[in-house]
Amino acid sequence: MPKLKTHSGTKDRARVSKNGKVRVGHANKNHFLSKKSSARKRSLSGLTTRTGGVARFIKQNLGV
Repeated sequence: MPKLKTHSGTKDRARVSKNGKVRVGHANKNHFLSKKSSARKRSLSGLTTRTGGVARFIKQNLGV
């Protein structure tokens, strides 16, 4: 069976931790930041953990 290419969009947006957890950043943090409150921008920072079928799909796209 041939090797599959990594999905480039998923590669840029998500990563898998050493323990196998899927970590993804928040949306709505790239532009139009002047109209968002500081508290909202702080809550959007950092990474969240994806679980279940979504995590399985992301790992499949990353080839993990």
